[in-house]
Amino acid sequence: MSKDATEILFVEDSEPEIELTLRALQDQSPGIRIHVARDGEEALQYLAACEAAASSGGGGRMPKVMLLDLKLPKVDGHEVLRQTRDNPATKMVPVVALTSSNRREDMVEAYLAGVNSYVQKPVKFDDFRKIVKDLSSYWLGVNQVPSPAFDS
Repeated sequence: MSKDATEILFVEDSEPEIELTLRALQDQSPGIRIHVARDGEEALQYLAACEAAASSGGGGRMPKVMLLDLKLPKVDGHEVLRQTRDNPATKMVPVVALTSSNRREDMVEAYLAGVNSYVQKPVKFDDFRKIVKDLSSYWLGVNQVPSPAFDS
């Protein structure tokens, strides 16, 4: 990946949700690269590959933000979040829980594990598109993270 590319790691197992989110993100920010991980294990492997590329001098970078569903196969989103925060190479990657869960327990667990934002997915597509637009605008345009989180 080029040094100037902005990348999102989107972790979601539902194909319809993937398609809707990709369409909304690409409409809002056409120049971004979106890596989709369909389970928690794949997300952790992707982050490990980013870490390896960065540490080897291969020009790799961490994603600018991770959009993380909590209910995932293999490794659930809460565990992905915990491992992300426990790893010095990934702990500064902003993580947004983008989930259908409105359970207080899920929200508390996510915040205790270090999520930066918790967003419940709306049911209506227009509402969903607005949420994704707002997330993209904030996390890709407004939010700032120290460069060592992205460059080695």
